[in-house]
Amino acid sequence: MTTDMAPDLDRLMTLMTGDEKHGPAATSTLDVLRVLYDRVLRVTPQTSDAADRDRFLLSKGHGPMAYYAVLAAKGFFPEDLLAGFGSYDSPLGHHPDRLLVPGAEIGSGSLGHGLPLGVGTVLGLRAQRLTRPRVWVLIGDAELDEGSVHEAIAYAGPAGLEQLHTVVIDNASARYGRPGGIAARFEAAEWSIRSVDGRDHEELYAAFTAPHPGRPHAVVARVEPKNP
Repeated sequence: MTTDMAPDLDRLMTLMTGDEKHGPAATSTLDVLRVLYDRVLRVTPQTSDAADRDRFLLSKGHGPMAYYAVLAAKGFFPEDLLAGFGSYDSPLGHHPDRLLVPGAEIGSGSLGHGLPLGVGTVLGLRAQRLTRPRVWVLIGDAELDEGSVHEAIAYAGPAGLEQLHTVVIDNASARYGRPGGIAARFEAAEWSIRSVDGRDHEELYAAFTAPHPGRPHAVVARVEPKNP
């Protein structure tokens, strides 16, 4: 675990002033990202290529300001890159590019890709007999409208992909409702599931670290979006 980055995050967020920031989408993820990178994920700039690192996949790639701020706070890249966010020659685009952003595991932005990639990552780790790394995927509630996400959910539970974790940011942006709510979809596919206040750091930490032997784990984080 590393030093709490909270005092610096608000300042880092203000450095990104480009157009089309998707501010509410970004800030809805900030608390989840802070808790994950401060207290849960086993990855640092020094271990970002290590085979036994944890993998974090930002499937909710719209509005990556919070992600960039957290990566800068953790030392994955210098904070002076933040001021160029979204500009022509900046590596920090409106959607993260894994070839340009240090610490980014995937390129994202198109909805529905992250969780299937997470499933594939876990299967790849299993094939290499790497059982220690955990794979975390952050998705938005609207992504649950994508068939590829439902296929990943349906496969991962019966396959017992214990290394797979997903956090669903529930900011009521989904077009379609689900009988029983978001948690019921994961429960039906044999996932471990927790629903929490997405701004409460202790609730988030307890949910992220809850044991779930033999099953993938999902955390539904309810948030009220706020502009930076």
